[in-house]
Amino acid sequence: MYYIYIIKNKSGEIYTGVTHNLEKRLYYHNTRQGANFTKAHQGNFALAFKEEYNNLAEARQREIQIKKWSKDKKEVLIEKFTKGLPTKVKN
Repeated sequence: MYYIYIIKNKSGEIYTGVTHNLEKRLYYHNTRQGANFTKAHQGNFALAFKEEYNNLAEARQREIQIKKWSKDKKEVLIEKFTKGLPTKVKN
């Protein structure tokens, strides 16, 4: 199983990524071993959004889509996720 995820810190900075182990990846981000973005931005990141995918190709495709979005659009996605609303658009 692969996950597309968004993490957020108290300063409102967000990072989007993909992983097969959310817990381990979040640990790496918070110990500054993760992506360059989280190395450069101090503060504890918390999981704000996640979606599950059966394969890496699908997860990467969604990651690329979300990374192209504005911060405001990502915040709407996070809000929908938090409220338990659907976050994927059906084709």
